[in-house]
Amino acid sequence: MQGIQFTQFGGPEVLELVELPDPEPGPGQIRVAVRAAGVNPIDWKIRSGMMGGDLPKRTGQEVAGVVEKLGDGVRGVEVGEAVFGAAAGGGGAAELALVENYARVPRSLDFAGAAALPVAVETAARTLDALGVTGGQTIVINGASGSVGIAAVQFARARGAHVIGTASEANHDYVREFGAEPTTYGDGLVERVRALAGGPDSVIDRALDASGGGALPALVELTGSAEHVITIADYAGAQETGVAFSGGMGPERAWHALADAAELIEAGRFRLPVAQTFPLADIAEAHRISENGHPRGKLVLIVSEG
Repeated sequence: MQGIQFTQFGGPEVLELVELPDPEPGPGQIRVAVRAAGVNPIDWKIRSGMMGGDLPKRTGQEVAGVVEKLGDGVRGVEVGEAVFGAAAGGGGAAELALVENYARVPRSLDFAGAAALPVAVETAARTLDALGVTGGQTIVINGASGSVGIAAVQFARARGAHVIGTASEANHDYVREFGAEPTTYGDGLVERVRALAGGPDSVIDRALDASGGGALPALVELTGSAEHVITIADYAGAQETGVAFSGGMGPERAWHALADAAELIEAGRFRLPVAQTFPLADIAEAHRISENGHPRGKLVLIVSEG
């Protein structure tokens, strides 16, 4: 099969389209003929060497495609079905990928749209689960216009929470489309959020920091406790404030959210826009945009039109 690999850490130019051996599914795994693969910030962080590790490395955390082969013990899915999920070992940018955590592609969604879902959906659900977000609460999402932020807004709304989301003014209408009340980030955040919540004595129950930028002290002040805040973007700030950092590398994952998102999509209550698609061979450009820009929606590689 063809797939993306790099033999040295560095910029997008180190990514190479090469011939690789076809992977064989182990127990509990399926092999998927990849139609589309998502691009995420973790991909360029690994590629640049920020995460360390041995070389050579593959890339691609999420895929959508057609089940081609079943590993031992796999039940409930058949060869030929369309699925989306997390690429085992992070090798999704390839013609074939092994997948352990997956759900069926909603009938209303194409492969590019399905490949955009797994990372943002799992991250959003994991953090909301950790915060214990339920109906009737008010939650602040810092960085609500990013893919994780937009997913978290919709999941929180589906749980019955009131959502206030920070974003640049240019993205306020966009955030509002998904059910959050927008406000700007930066100085005065505490006062602006409380005004939106009903006044200076309003209770803010929970806060998710999806973009960093030094917002954690304000979020702790708003919620009254570091225990009511979680961040996926500010490790140093978490150490300073006592806020929990959730990096998605441990055993506590929320893969149940893939099926949850699919159900909400079919009901017309969840969507995650695709900003731009690229042929697999143009992965370097996708990495450049992910690393340097702020696309409104996901970046997706089209691996096969089959």
